[in-house]
Amino acid sequence: MGVEKTDATAYHTSKGKFSDVSDHDGESIKAPPRYALQRKLENRHIAMISIGGVIGTGLFVGTADSLMYGGPIGLLLGYMVMGTIVYCVMITLGEMVAFLPIPGGHIKLAERFVDPAFSFTLGWNYWYSWMISSPSEIAAAALLINYWNDTVNNSVWVIMCFVVVLTINMLGTGAYGEAEFIFASIKVLTITGLIILGIIIDLGGGPNHDRIGFRYWKNPGPFVQYNGIEGVKGRFLGWWAVLTQAAFSFIGTEIVAIAAGEAKNPRHTLPKAIRRVYVRILLFYIGGTLVIGLLVPSNNPLLQLNSGTAQSPFVIAIETAGIKSLPSIVNACLLTSAWSAASSDLYTASRAVYGLAASGNASKYFLKTTRHGLPYVAVLFSASFSLLAFMAVSTSAGSVFNWLANMSSVAGLMSWFGISVTYLRFYKGLQVQGIDRKTLPYYTNLQPYAAWWGVISTVTICFFSGWSVFLKGEWNTANFVTNYLLFITWPIMYVGARFYYRIKPVAAKDMDFKSDLAEIVADSYDEPLPKNKIEAFWQWLL
Repeated sequence: MGVEKTDATAYHTSKGKFSDVSDHDGESIKAPPRYALQRKLENRHIAMISIGGVIGTGLFVGTADSLMYGGPIGLLLGYMVMGTIVYCVMITLGEMVAFLPIPGGHIKLAERFVDPAFSFTLGWNYWYSWMISSPSEIAAAALLINYWNDTVNNSVWVIMCFVVVLTINMLGTGAYGEAEFIFASIKVLTITGLIILGIIIDLGGGPNHDRIGFRYWKNPGPFVQYNGIEGVKGRFLGWWAVLTQAAFSFIGTEIVAIAAGEAKNPRHTLPKAIRRVYVRILLFYIGGTLVIGLLVPSNNPLLQLNSGTAQSPFVIAIETAGIKSLPSIVNACLLTSAWSAASSDLYTASRAVYGLAASGNASKYFLKTTRHGLPYVAVLFSASFSLLAFMAVSTSAGSVFNWLANMSSVAGLMSWFGISVTYLRFYKGLQVQGIDRKTLPYYTNLQPYAAWWGVISTVTICFFSGWSVFLKGEWNTANFVTNYLLFITWPIMYVGARFYYRIKPVAAKDMDFKSDLAEIVADSYDEPLPKNKIEAFWQWLL
């Protein structure tokens, strides 16, 4: 006998206000703060944050190592495979947060649809991935500044970047949204311009009129024989080496879930942002890596990030083409990209720890906010870890970037794993409780297969992420620790939390699809119709 389908919009009760803290038994614990997060992010903010908010040094700088290890085809295929994972995770996440855009995002949703222990593990892992991403971006910024002057101690650049990032976040959500709108616009224009310029250079339109074509796909070749290993095995290992770095470039696509709790009209803006994810993947990442593989040979010594003289592949290509002054302009744009990404990292880390506190998995003091809705305790706490970027002072900035990027990649992949598992439980709960997915603000026909691809692929990549240290004579303790620390601690944290909470996973029939819906529906409204063609274009674009 089939289950009668219910309209999700009508499936709510009067319990409509956001709970500050949960005691994991459905009761609300009185929270200490007088104020709470406020919905200040407008449609254009969410649109630009989702499209370009976290396009950062992973794409502009990290692709140097990926091209060196995988070759142009290995680089392109690596990003294409990772792109499928990202798309599946985003449509998976989008269905949940468009329905329940609450503070804490998927961290709070994991508590509702899996169990408190899973929320604890996912939340702290997610916070860690962003906490470690911010110093990696700052270290990369120091690496970019070294292009102009490598005689100044890196600590100067680290302090400068840290102050910029902290200031943006301490000015509040509205200021962060405006800053990201500007920075993300610069990044979108930069990557689009670089792709167009790259095509022109490849076709011989540069000052040296050298028509490159697919020259570097022939010599030194489409793939790199990793570590000198011959045959298909060496080429496969070169391609696999790209995946972890590619993950670092894509990490942050899910930032809209955390921003959902501070977004205006979330049921309209979030589905719109989710639907545009494929544009970012195809145009910026696939297009960008294709152009990089055409313009720079995989054996160029400047691609070695550990060398201390490394450059962005885009800058290398422009310099090789003989274009004067432009490399410095592009490098400056990439520097703003690093600042922007670091700012987004800190924003997300602070909201993640706020979400943990809201779930009862962190100190209630992280819930303290100003009257304008700034969770200042969470921001300052997360910002303190950005000082890890000072590791770039005593060690090569490129090496520090690689270490932090490895840790961020694995933590990010495990967060995607957690999101996918949460969705599978969400999907099961909808089925058991007879809620029709077609009535949700956003849904796709690819589920639950997309979520299963997210679960399987992320765990597989994490398990083999540090394989290179097991090659003969290639043991590297730093690489082993940065690749496997987070992967190993995930099950330890979950098992430990299960013993601590002593609460069984939430049964599908008991899942809470009701709380907060009344307020969410009340905050929803129809966007005003455009008055002219210019407004219509702007509304379509954003």
